[in-house]
Amino acid sequence: MMKTLFLQAPSFDGFDGGAGSRYQAKREIRSFWYPTWLAQPAALLPESKLIDAPAAGVSLAQVLKEAPRYELVVIHTSSPSFPSDIRVAEALKEANPDSMIGLVGAKVAIEPEPSLLASTAVDFVAREEFDYTIAEVAQGQPLAETDGLSYRTADGKVAHNAPRAMIEKMDELPFVTEVYKRDLRVEDYFIGYLLHPYVSFYTGRGCRSRCTFCLWPQTVGGHHYRVRSAERVIEEVKLIRRYFPQVQEVFFDDDTFTDDRARTEEVALRLGKLGVTWSCNAKANVPYETLKVMRDNGLRLLLVGYESGNQQILHNIRKGLRVGRARQFTSDCRKLGITIHGTFIVGLPGETRETIQETIRFAKEINPHTIQVSIAAPYPGTRLHREALENGWLTDAEEGHLVNDRGVQVSPLGYPHLSHTEIFDSVETFYKRFYFRAGKIAEITGEMVRDPQMMKRRLREGVEFVRFLRERH
Repeated sequence: MMKTLFLQAPSFDGFDGGAGSRYQAKREIRSFWYPTWLAQPAALLPESKLIDAPAAGVSLAQVLKEAPRYELVVIHTSSPSFPSDIRVAEALKEANPDSMIGLVGAKVAIEPEPSLLASTAVDFVAREEFDYTIAEVAQGQPLAETDGLSYRTADGKVAHNAPRAMIEKMDELPFVTEVYKRDLRVEDYFIGYLLHPYVSFYTGRGCRSRCTFCLWPQTVGGHHYRVRSAERVIEEVKLIRRYFPQVQEVFFDDDTFTDDRARTEEVALRLGKLGVTWSCNAKANVPYETLKVMRDNGLRLLLVGYESGNQQILHNIRKGLRVGRARQFTSDCRKLGITIHGTFIVGLPGETRETIQETIRFAKEINPHTIQVSIAAPYPGTRLHREALENGWLTDAEEGHLVNDRGVQVSPLGYPHLSHTEIFDSVETFYKRFYFRAGKIAEITGEMVRDPQMMKRRLREGVEFVRFLRERH
């Protein structure tokens, strides 16, 4: 068995690059998702170690001091962080020339050969779901015999093995919570809309929706939603409670936890018996009856991707959602007392100055408790990226240019009727018009007055938000 280091490499200051992050970038409020996609293969290798450098504040110098103890280093990478991750791989190889270095993540799953050719420091990349791929490499199986690998041969050429079959028996995967306990500090992970500290993990993989911009279902996870049994989910939640009694909330990070409503209700009922506070991702079409079961059994918050308030744009991105249904869903959540963090995207195909204003009005009308506004990001491997190439929408010669030199998201798309600078500037306009309203200010102020800890937190986030807006320019 090779001693294995799993690494979320040092990157931009405050860069949220973990695989739980839907957009690898420096966010408006400092936040970190758990590196669950690395923790899962790490859980298959009990003697391994996981370092999440950005969240833990670990420098490259510290990583280089630790790395020579390991024979195999597995780095999670993404399109925005790839150049930086390659530099880290080269530094690791220089420090320990005998080490084997592999890359995982959506970027290399879609572009295995260019990723390998980017540097001789990289020995292999693991495509598709890479959990068992990495485990087999660590156990000493020859690269040439390992499904799901693309690797550098002895003569410097690139070879591609057969694809790795998707994991169907999700219950056979060990708990990532064991790795969290072993290698991470839960207090290092915080998201503005989740209670702190929180723990997140996946109860299933894949998403039935076909949104053209969404990265993971189109690259690694697939569109078939494969789930763990309710029993296994509850076992891991119990483990979280035992290991981390300080945790205030459990977040289920499945792309759309509510895809299987019967299972959602079954898990909710079991969580209710534990008295757990929990949250999850949801599509804005969950019926009132299911929402009530969830709320009655500990659900606090739903993370909802509204994306746009314009119906044609939702059709363009294959969202499979009606604006009217989203309104009704949001109204149902409000009646039930379920908090919503709504996410929106500007710059999607069909966007105009008018549709941006329409979406801002829609966001103010449905009034989720908090929002996130992102710029449409054409990640390689997505349908949105292919459309951008076909139509000449990319504004930079470097197609993977999704963040600037500080890790802040930029606008890589531009249209004849709407420039990329207008899309970029609309994010700030969106935030200001949503939050700088008397009603919203009163709502947040009331929340702060009722909870001194929340007051401290919101004041910190306010400072970070102002700094973020300044750094964008």
